[in-house]
Amino acid sequence: MAILSKIRDRSMFLILIVGLALFAFVLNPSSIQRFFNASKTNEVGEVNGQVIGREDFAKQVENYRAKYGSRVTQMQAVNTVWNSLVSEKIFKTQLKEAGIVVGEKDIWDAMVAMPEIQNSPIFKNKAGLFDEEKLKEYVATLEDDAKSGNTKGWIDWLNTEKQIKQNLERQAYTTLVSAGLGASLKEGERDYNFNNETVSGNFVFMPYRLIPDSLVVVTKGDILNYVKDNPKTYKPEATRSIKYIKFDIVPSKADGEAVKAKVASYINDKEEYSNAAKSIIKTHGLKNATNYEEFLVENKSDLLLDNSYKFKNQVPKEISEAVFNGKLGDVFGPYKENGFYKISKLVEVIKMPDSVKSSHIIVPYKGAVRSTSNRTKEAAKKMADSIYNLVKNSDTKFKEMADKVNSDGTKGKGGSIGWITKNQAFSPSFDKDFANFIFKNKTGSIKVVETAFGFHVIKINEQTKPKKAVKLVTFARSIEPSEDTENLIFQKAEMVASQLSDGKKIDEVAKADGYKVQSAVNLKVLSENVPGIGAQRQIVTWSYKPEREIGNSKRFDINVGEKRGYAVVVLTGMTSADEISLNSSIIAKVRPLLISKKKAALLKEKIKGTTLAEIAKNANTTVRFASSVSLASPLISGVGNEPSVVGAMSTLALNKVSPAISGNKGVFVVQVTKRKNPIKLNNYNAFRNNMTKKLQGRSYQLYQVLQDNADITDNRGKFF
Repeated sequence: MAILSKIRDRSMFLILIVGLALFAFVLNPSSIQRFFNASKTNEVGEVNGQVIGREDFAKQVENYRAKYGSRVTQMQAVNTVWNSLVSEKIFKTQLKEAGIVVGEKDIWDAMVAMPEIQNSPIFKNKAGLFDEEKLKEYVATLEDDAKSGNTKGWIDWLNTEKQIKQNLERQAYTTLVSAGLGASLKEGERDYNFNNETVSGNFVFMPYRLIPDSLVVVTKGDILNYVKDNPKTYKPEATRSIKYIKFDIVPSKADGEAVKAKVASYINDKEEYSNAAKSIIKTHGLKNATNYEEFLVENKSDLLLDNSYKFKNQVPKEISEAVFNGKLGDVFGPYKENGFYKISKLVEVIKMPDSVKSSHIIVPYKGAVRSTSNRTKEAAKKMADSIYNLVKNSDTKFKEMADKVNSDGTKGKGGSIGWITKNQAFSPSFDKDFANFIFKNKTGSIKVVETAFGFHVIKINEQTKPKKAVKLVTFARSIEPSEDTENLIFQKAEMVASQLSDGKKIDEVAKADGYKVQSAVNLKVLSENVPGIGAQRQIVTWSYKPEREIGNSKRFDINVGEKRGYAVVVLTGMTSADEISLNSSIIAKVRPLLISKKKAALLKEKIKGTTLAEIAKNANTTVRFASSVSLASPLISGVGNEPSVVGAMSTLALNKVSPAISGNKGVFVVQVTKRKNPIKLNNYNAFRNNMTKKLQGRSYQLYQVLQDNADITDNRGKFF
């Protein structure tokens, strides 16, 4: 009565609301629908009635990409965030129904127990032990920083807390479910019998290979019907298929010749008018240059200075013979290599080994790379000289001193660095002074050498046989397409796009102009890659637009690797999520199954007779014997794994001829002659426990089951 009274009190208000709604409906009926559907336009998805909003989802994707940068693509980030949110919401429903709650103290205790926290130096006291108060101070500082505008640390901390909470909740839920998994003694007994009962008998086997594949026709309709009959295995998905012509923006022959000529102009000195100097100035070419790093930078070489030494097989084939027969100062080229035109100058010829084994004793000083020492440079040099005088004539003393002085990875190894190849030594990651000493001196040499890391007492222990090597200075320009070339390629792509818009077929256009048509079939709504042109999410998104129709076409700018280009695309096929689409993968799986099924039907027609002997004679084969096969190991001698046949044998009455049975390898007719039951046990508890462990060990499948049974709406394809 109280509720009715309140309705009466507000009747005027309700009449006004209803009246406005009806007026709006009369004015514009579609606006009502838009009103009720407006919220849906910003939903990326829904899980068990819990909405995943577009704004929050996009923010999480952005944060994920900011964290991992170029290591992940846009769709990889989208999929990772989606999976995380779906998992979170699925478990949220289950946790609520199970009444599982994780409190702040549970989260804090788990946080404190983490090895990363326990072992972190910033949370240890003067005695070197973990101090919980220091952790609390650290958290308080993060919160204060967030209030001042520096939110990153605090957000990371909150995300860590959230992750720990989720882990604790899921562990509790999994433990709860696992505790409910078990087996009865009767199930334990059945498991014991399953693993230990054996049967023996005679059988006639007619393999499928007796029927040639040419006699069995499997149509697309057969495959389609099979897929329809197995919807859980072959769940329908929306797909799109396209055809496209790709236009690579690549340099023309004329572009290459222009770059070659430009590179050649840097060999010799030249005179050019300088606007800055208001006069003609002379600039050195590579032949007369002496400061090579400056020369490459000032003339805008597309490759940096390479200080490495090269054996003959490491020098480009185009110039290797000339280089190793040339003299210092000679310039070779222009020559083409790996998309560049180059000129190279021979600046050094030396004999050196391919690999060197060395040892060192390092004395760092304050300011040296990776050094934590407070020693002055002068003191370090003096110490290194003293060590040198002590160890220069004794391998034993060298090793002892190295193990005593060194603090790097050679400590405990007598200072041994091991074998280093020439390529490793003269790479940017290795110290050039160290490399120069060990590769330009003989075995047994020992010396104090200063490097970026401090002073080293270096000893060369072993070397491979020295070979002739050279150092080249190379100026290079990348062979790029000119503006005219780019314009020409663009015009070709636009011409094809225009012809398709006018109704012409892509295959006809391609044939007339000599282009290659490529296909991409059954693209899924969240696909990122298009076969043949890689990651082209834009094309997939276009193909799934609601207004798209078969025959629609468009030109796209594409990047394949580091190459730019265009793709003119035509939509050739569409299926909805309610339609079954047969792709090559499904056909490859289903076709052999249907071939075997049809062959089985043909073989069964050949079975004549009431005894195995009669059946074998009529089928022009023999009766075979299967000894002691079991459900646990359904292997039939001379045939292979046949679980369905052995399963049938386990239930057949003794000495009764079975009907035809379709197996993995062919058709069988069997007659069980002996069934050996295992010895009965007084107790089957051990087998029950074993079954329980197996069941509980499958708890990792729990989430997949929850996901399969969840009500999930996925709209990612509309937004990303």
